[in-house]
Amino acid sequence: MSEQTAYTDVSPAQGARFFGSPDTGTVVMLNLIRFRDRADYSHAPELEPEGGCSGAEAYARYMAEMEPLLTASGGEILYSGSSDEFLIGPDAEKWDKILLVRQASKEAFLAFASDPQSQRVTQHRTAAVADSRLLPTLAD
Repeated sequence: MSEQTAYTDVSPAQGARFFGSPDTGTVVMLNLIRFRDRADYSHAPELEPEGGCSGAEAYARYMAEMEPLLTASGGEILYSGSSDEFLIGPDAEKWDKILLVRQASKEAFLAFASDPQSQRVTQHRTAAVADSRLLPTLAD
């Protein structure tokens, strides 16, 4: 299998394109997440649990701390689940976690993501995630 690019953060160009578009209204984000076998807290060693943890455990910590912040911002998790393989799609592509997250608007999402408390909690996600996809969707 050839080496693939991992995607863990929004690029400046992607952020500018999304937040600069004229689309308005509710946004539902499709999240596809692949965990690291072992969480990597090298960027935030003060948050690493003693003895370390798996990527799945770090992500569970992220979700436990992030969900109240999401709810307070007016957002909500519509769906959280897992899947082993696609019915239609590449056999080699596997995702550990699938989420649908609703935000009232792009502006509400940006305010939520820019909040210092959200940014601190996101360090657990950074430690947990080996690869991800985030697809914002707008209602027709």
